This record gives sequence, C-alpha cells and structure tokens, in this order.
Amino acid sequence: MTCATPFQLPFLIILLVAATTTFSPLPPVEAADGGGQWQLLQKNMGIVAMHMQLLHNDHVVIFDRTDFGLSNLSLPDGRCRRNPREIVVKTDCTAHSIDYDVAANKYRALYVETDVWCSSGAVTPEGTLIQTGGFNDGDRAVRTFTPCPDCDWREDVNGLVARRWYATNHILPDGRQIVIGGRRQFNYEFYPKKDATARNTYTLPFLLQTNDPGAENNLYPFVFLNVDGNLFIFANNRAILFNYQKNTIVRTYPTIPGGEPRSYPSSGSAVLLPLRNLNKPNVEAEVLICGGAPKGSYQQALGGKFLPALDTCGRIKITDANPKWEMETMPGGRAMNDMVMLPNGNVLMMNGVSRGTAGWECGRDPVLNPYLYKTNARAGDRFELQNPSDIPRVYHSSAILLRDGRVLVAGSNPHIGYSFNNVVFPTELRMEAFSPSYLEPRFEDVRPKIIAPASQTKLKYGQKLTMRIGVATALDKNSVAVTMIAPPFTTHSYSMNQRMLVMEPNAVRDVGKMTYEVDVTTPGSAVFAPPGHYLLFVVHQDIPSHGIWVQIL
Repeated sequence: MTCATPFQLPFLIILLVAATTTFSPLPPVEAADGGGQWQLLQKNMGIVAMHMQLLHNDHVVIFDRTDFGLSNLSLPDGRCRRNPREIVVKTDCTAHSIDYDVAANKYRALYVETDVWCSSGAVTPEGTLIQTGGFNDGDRAVRTFTPCPDCDWREDVNGLVARRWYATNHILPDGRQIVIGGRRQFNYEFYPKKDATARNTYTLPFLLQTNDPGAENNLYPFVFLNVDGNLFIFANNRAILFNYQKNTIVRTYPTIPGGEPRSYPSSGSAVLLPLRNLNKPNVEAEVLICGGAPKGSYQQALGGKFLPALDTCGRIKITDANPKWEMETMPGGRAMNDMVMLPNGNVLMMNGVSRGTAGWECGRDPVLNPYLYKTNARAGDRFELQNPSDIPRVYHSSAILLRDGRVLVAGSNPHIGYSFNNVVFPTELRMEAFSPSYLEPRFEDVRPKIIAPASQTKLKYGQKLTMRIGVATALDKNSVAVTMIAPPFTTHSYSMNQRMLVMEPNAVRDVGKMTYEVDVTTPGSAVFAPPGHYLLFVVHQDIPSHGIWVQIL
C-alpha cells in the first residue's frame, strides 16, 4: 500500500483501504549502556493521543481529530455531537478528548465540538489551556479548557482571524500567545488582541520562502523565545531571529548542514536546551534539532519506497555573534520522534520510525528504544540507548513529562480512521509511562525530597527563594541545582513552549537531620520565564526530586 498525505483527506476519506500485511516489529536494540522501565497504564483509553498538555492540577488534556468517524469512547449521558459540516459522521456520540488524572490513573470523556485535527496551543499565565485552529469547521476556532473537576471545553468558532492548520503557538513575556503559520498561511497573529484597533495578521515572508511545493516542510515551525526577547523560528532547513514587535528579521542563521528538512512533515523534533546563569550578563541560549525525513521522502513513499530517516542532530548557540551548527550522529535514524526535556537537563528522544515520513501509511520500521541525550557531556559521548517499549509509536503519537519524573507516552494512528485489523500499524489506544533510570530504587539515597515550599506556591521575578530539602545521605553541596520546566503543548513531534531554566544555588546550609536549605534566585525577567505555571525540581548528583508546581507572575 502506498502512503498519502493528510492534506488529501477530502479525496481519500471515502477510499479508505488497509494494507494486507500486519506489523512485524524488528527486534529492539538491547540497551547495553542505558536503562529505564516501561509501565502500561491504560489498555484502552478510547481515543488516540494526537495532542497532549499537562495542566497544573496534574491532569493531562488529551485529544484527537473529530473528522474521521467514531472513536472507542462514548460520550456520557447519551450526549452526541451533531454537526452537518462533518465529513464522515454527522451525528457522533463518541468522545474525541479526555481529561486524564495522573495520580488516579483514570480519565473522563470531554466534549469538543469543532475539529481539532493538527491544531496548536499554549497555557495562559492563569493556567487555562488555549487551543487554536484545526481543520474544516475548526480552522478558526479558539477553545479553552480550565482545570477543574467537571470542566469541559468552551469554544469560540471565530476566535482566530486566519485559518490555522499545522500552526505553532508560543507564550510571550506579556502573557499573550503568538500563533505562527499553518498550511498556506505565511503570517502570524496574536491571541488575545491587545485592543480593538490591533492589526489582525502580520505577514512573515520567511514562511513562504521555506515552503516546499508538494512537501510544505515549513509547517509546525520550531519556535523558541530567545533571551533577548526575540523569537528563534526554524522552518524546513533554515532559521531566523525575529522581532515580532517590529515585524523585522534581526538575524538569519546558517542553513542546517546537509540542507535536509526538519520541521513537519519531515517531522524531526527540537528543544531549547536549559537556560543557565540567569542572573548574570550574556545568558546563552542553545537549540537542538534532531531527526526527520530527508527531502523527497513523501514522494518516494507514494511509490512504496521508504527512505532511511535522518540520523543527525544539529546544535547551535543562537546567542553567539557568529553562530554555527555542531552536528552529531544519533544511534540510528529517527523521524516523527518526540524530544522531552528531563528535570536534570538531559533530553529523552522517543517514538517514531527509522524509514519513511509523516502521512497516512508513510512510515516503516518503528524505533522502540528511546535515546537519552546527555546535554552536558562531550560531543561524541552524549547518546545513551534506553530500554525499549514493545508498542510502536508512529504517526500521531506524543510524549510529555509528568511531575513525578516519568514520561507519559500515548497515541499512534497512521490511518484516516481507527483501524485495528489487517493494517501495518493498528490504531494504538494504549497509554504507557517510561521511568528514566534516575527513578530506580538504587538512587533513593541521593534523591532529594522537597519539604518546602509547598506545591502551588506563587513566585515573583528575581525573588530570593529558600528551599528546604531532605536527603537520606550526606548532601554533595557542589552537585545541587534547582530547575524549572514549563510543561509544553505536544503534537506531531514538537513540544510547543517546552522550556527549562536552571537556578544554581547562592548558598546551601545544613540545618540538621539530613535536612538542608538551598537559596536560589528566581529568573529575573519574563523574557527568561514567561508568566505561568512551571514544574520545580531539585536535582542532586543528577538525580531529580519529584516536582512541585509553582506559578511565576
């Protein structure tokens, strides 16, 4: 069976066919130098986790498309979605979103009206998920979800000015969101608008310049707020530093070596590496981009040939006067991979395939082993293979960090509808968690425990924060750090707004009975840490505590 792009949905929806072969996994690579454990959490959560967002009540909002037909989870109380604009099922009594309670390992169905397929989002400083765009009747919609025991989605079908499908959102220092790009949208807009006279959209020619006809490798651009207040924007194989307030390009970065595309649908992944020395001048910012499918992969897959995925990462200091890419080779090729920032500053790469690309039936040879990327190690020694899952996670899978240090993994559905039989990769409704090796019992003696402050503490910028921690053995005072992580909105191999800040201690004091006080200074500006909720961890000898929630405003 040949593959098809999601953009062909209107033509393919009535032509859904399945491959006649079933998936036979390649043997996973043994993790000789790594570790980690997998735990199955849900055998059937009813929907595919195309999009995920952790909220500050330790619940995860998960949702899938609405335009492909029925899911495997009924809406409660006989509720149904009746939509005459829907492509497949006009009356749909199944859910396409859930609210997952991490602690209880339970979920409840949510009701979403408009189509959220390939949409974007970010969380407000107050903690409400703002979810934007999608397909069909949802392409201009803005949906909000406020964490509470019985809250559901609220929708404004005309909340955006432009149609946004495969766009990227980023929180700005003033708490607004910028919504960038989308299919055939070479512009950006803000949400909410500052006032009634604000312009609706702003042209960004860079998105047109990076648009490959037929491939469109400028979708879901990688966007990071730089420490100077400008935005680093990467699309296809190029990047700029962009002043969104003046609509001007501050800097054009070198093309990534090799010139291969990395953003969707090539579907590599990217992270902003941890920001350090926040209260010193000249803070450095560094971006890491890994994997993806080489140019021409989609066209080749149409003919049944699945090209090897890219096995390289590019790392660049975007604050340097003369920035250059440093290239590294991964243990293997990987496309449609997720990159999750861990509390100790390392990066976990998981999910995806080693051949093919994004699109219906376009990927082959799933990569079951995560790669651990040790951020502070020397080049050539940064990758460590981890223990494999036995569940392929291909197109439309996702992964996010939880407060206890585990990584939640779910999703995978490279089909127009839910297909469980006689297909290469059956639709995947199982949810699992990966526990990195830092959670192993052998590290309990050095694992710090946060005694104070309490979770949900409010912080101010540039504030002195005294943390009280407990450790079972003597604390190595030279191996302690406090980290803050902004939980991202994750979809299609990219985690929007994923951001980590490292606060080195100003002082560490022994206060008796294996208890210590650690003084740190919070980030001094919303440019470093946009307002909102963060996970706060203490890290000792590379082993993180369980996190607490803090809100910085």
